[in-house]
Parts: sequence; C-alpha cells; structure tokens
Amino acid sequence: MNDGQWVSLFSGGKDSSWALYRAIEEGLDVGRLLTVHPEGDSYMYHVPATRLAELAAESVGIPLVDVEPGDFDAESATDASAQGDTELEPMEAALDSLAGDLDGGLAGVTAGAVESEFQTNRIEAMCDRLDCEVFAPLWQRDPRELADEMLDAGFEIRIIQVAAYGLDESWLGRTLDRDALRELEALNDEYGVHILGEGGEFETLVTDGPHMARPIELDYDTVWEGDRGHVEITDARLGE
Repeated sequence: MNDGQWVSLFSGGKDSSWALYRAIEEGLDVGRLLTVHPEGDSYMYHVPATRLAELAAESVGIPLVDVEPGDFDAESATDASAQGDTELEPMEAALDSLAGDLDGGLAGVTAGAVESEFQTNRIEAMCDRLDCEVFAPLWQRDPRELADEMLDAGFEIRIIQVAAYGLDESWLGRTLDRDALRELEALNDEYGVHILGEGGEFETLVTDGPHMARPIELDYDTVWEGDRGHVEITDARLGE
C-alpha cells in the first residue's frame, strides 16, 4: 500500500458513498473527496444532484474538490469511448494537482464501479499514469448482497432519478429499502432492470449513513416526462 492520502471519487450517490465508507472502515487515510459536475448526459459520471455532494462532504467532514463543466468539453468527442477519455482528463488533472497538497502525496483513489468496465478500465489506466492505487470495493460484487450490506450498515438511500421500463413516478424520492429491493428484483426478472441501477435505470443520493455526522434533509418536487423523471430539489440542508 502506497504512503500518502487517498482521494475518493464522490457523487453523493450510493456507490461512491459505499466506496468511501469502506475505505474509511479499512483505515485508508481519505484526504479529499472529488466531485465532477458534468453538463447533460455523461458516460463517465453520475449526473443528477451532484451539487448535494457539498452537503454530504460537510457531513462526512472531508474537504471536497469540484471539477466544473467548463473544465472539459465532452461534446467535441466523436463517440462514447472518446467522450469517456475526454471527460477523464479534468479528473486526472485535478488529481495530479492535488497530489502536492496531500500528506505524503497521492496514495490512491476510491471508485464506486460495480460492473462498468468502461469506467473501471479508464480509472485504472489513469491511476497507472498517476502511479497510485485503486480501491474499488463494489467491483464485480453480487448486487443484492451489496444492497443488503449498505442497508445493514445504516445507509439511507433516496432515489432521485429513474429512466427504465417498470419504474414509474412513484419511485421518485422513494427510500431504497428492502421492500424496494424486492420490487427491483421482480423488475429485474421481468424487464432486466439492474437492482443497483448500474445501467442508468435509476440514480440515488445517500442522505444518511454511519460515516455522516448529520443527515441531509430535502424538499423537492417531482418532474415526470412520460417514461422517465427526476426530483427537482427545492431546498437541501443538514439536519440535527
């Protein structure tokens, strides 16, 4: 294991939050969270509600570094592969510049990928270039076991976006609990919906967990567009 501190690639969603939590549990010295804020659809990054990562970081107690949309131009890419490479560039540049601010340099990054070789291959190649390690505790794990572990640990997970057949407006803002998991397993059997939303079927926000000092409280409206929808956050704050 390299000396130095770790940077957690962090969106505030369940997968990156679980990678961060497991890193802390493993005793890794996480010195920064890094959040990319893409504009529009992204092949590399969790898109909705990334601004709430700032609240989550405050609750976790680890400084957050933002990579803004203006830092990269994914629209110039010609295909998914090229877009993924283009989107990675500002993250790599941010990590490279962060290394000098971390105690002992950059030891590695945490990543929340479960099955996406598209993401994982690029992150691993980036870390090779940066001469640091990757901590990916969700990689190729059984989705239901992972979901149960998150709930057992005390994660409170809210669904903030859906885009899959079988997921209607009633899922927006819903807590991802064991009842919801049972329904997702049925939807997986019927329509192929991934239990953890790994194919983009749904996106989440972790509003509380054992690594957070205070919960995130939300006010929101739901926006439904016929076959997909999202929650429009009207106010977000840390509770007591």
